[in-house]
Amino acid sequence: MSELGKVLIVIGCLLAVLGVALVFSDKIPWLGKLPGDISIKRENFSFYFPLATCILISLFLSLLFSFFRK
Repeated sequence: MSELGKVLIVIGCLLAVLGVALVFSDKIPWLGKLPGDISIKRENFSFYFPLATCILISLFLSLLFSFFRK
């Protein structure tokens, strides 16, 4: 039962961090506009894939999870 409690605490913390990130995301001007982000705009078509932003967030989360695992 204590494992379920730990999982619920981690999920709650992740949701809180996600909520804070969504609230303050417009205050970080470079987020989503990094040099590796792919943006294609044509007349009737636009495509945007934040590749560099995804890699940066993945590295941050990997470091965060490895820190809490120990």
